[in-house]
Amino acid sequence: MSKELEEGTELTLDFKKLRKVASGDADVVPAVAQDVESGEVIIVGYVNELALKTAQKEGLATFWSTSRNELWIKGKTSGDYLELVDTRVNCEQNSILYRVRLKGAGSCHTRDAEGKHRHGCYYRRINSEGNLEFV
Repeated sequence: MSKELEEGTELTLDFKKLRKVASGDADVVPAVAQDVESGEVIIVGYVNELALKTAQKEGLATFWSTSRNELWIKGKTSGDYLELVDTRVNCEQNSILYRVRLKGAGSCHTRDAEGKHRHGCYYRRINSEGNLEFV
């Protein structure tokens, strides 16, 4: 990922992401991780059957990385795990919600101006000019 994409203020949404996911080999559904204490959405990813079974077994939010085509236990590299409180499914059974407790400094792989991992991945908002600003 580029520094400008992750830290910049220019809005460059990847509107082709779902097409890439749909044309790939992985059978996945979207998975949202939500902080059980604050209700904040901290990350969105994808899960396949293996990721969901691993999450249930390990008690940790687990995703399927569609870009690396591999199992991704959040925190395994950074130490910033997401402890699984419960897993919910939507009415159409085409997405899941991980309700989690952060076990570490944050959940995003990016860092703030002080060098600390951010709590969640939703740290910018779109302003009235159509650019991004930090919240």
